[in-house]
Amino acid sequence: MNRDADDILNELLVIRAQRGDPGAMQLLVRRWHGKLIRHARKLTERDDVAADVVQEGWIAIFRGLHRLKDPATFRGWAYRIVHHKSVDWIRSQTRQRKMNQDIGDQMVDPVSANSEESDVEKLCGAIKRLTPEQQVLLRMFYEENMPLKEIANVLSVPVGTLKFRLFTLRQQLKTMIERETT
Repeated sequence: MNRDADDILNELLVIRAQRGDPGAMQLLVRRWHGKLIRHARKLTERDDVAADVVQEGWIAIFRGLHRLKDPATFRGWAYRIVHHKSVDWIRSQTRQRKMNQDIGDQMVDPVSANSEESDVEKLCGAIKRLTPEQQVLLRMFYEENMPLKEIANVLSVPVGTLKFRLFTLRQQLKTMIERETT
């Protein structure tokens, strides 16, 4: 496992926070809050909800920090907590989200639909049509550069399942882009 100074600092802060050091807790929040907000925002698609979800996540993180056995797993553990809090909110809002999505699907801009798009624009458009959970998986893997094992831990799935999901997502995106081209 390649550990850099940033990883070591995170582990040290976790250990200090586990011992009750409020300064270490503040530094953990400062270092991770923005990343956790982005993660929740990608899932919930709302800034205000992401802030609430992450706040609930921090409460759960600090309540359970003493049970975290390996400080090196803090990132995945924190992401998993915020992920589950976000999914809980999404489930509670399913009916409203479906109604909003139906309204959004009916509002198509005919000018942009007929204009030629670059490959990047096609890919971005295809990604936007994925579910929030699929978008988060792609973001964790490609933007956050999280290792497969860590993502699997966050999503509570085996690594093999995660590999299959990534493969399927890439195939799905390819198919979506090919349909637009023809």
